[in-house]
Amino acid sequence: MRFVIQRVLESEVKVDGEVLGKIGKGFMVLIGVCDSDTKEIADKMVKKMLGLRIFEDEQGKTNLSLETVGGELLLISQFTLYANCKKGNRPSFIEAGAPDMAVEMYEYIIEKCKEQVPVVERGQFGADMKVSLVNDGPFTIILDSDTL
Repeated sequence: MRFVIQRVLESEVKVDGEVLGKIGKGFMVLIGVCDSDTKEIADKMVKKMLGLRIFEDEQGKTNLSLETVGGELLLISQFTLYANCKKGNRPSFIEAGAPDMAVEMYEYIIEKCKEQVPVVERGQFGADMKVSLVNDGPFTIILDSDTL
């Protein structure tokens, strides 16, 4: 499982011109799932993400968590995080999770986040989404379950 976490001042996702999810200060997270992922892995990833202390305190040090700053979440499914670019110039996506399993994991992650974060917005699995954001910093973290 892979999360690309961007600390944002604001972010939104649209499908067919309609805003599906919109947040202020918080994390915009791209979520990639592979076939070997489990709910236990998702739990570990969510715990790590929500525990990250990457917001600045009064001294300008990255020492505050999403909860501490009252941050919001925008969660976007992103199978291309499992692109394999080793051969040629056209990426292969065979390492990405099968759609039925991946959507189940995506929904599970959303529900787990809602247990701890008051504002959790989302994209639409499998849709052609337009995502915009104002990256704060910029500050981007990549979490990979293979390296946690």
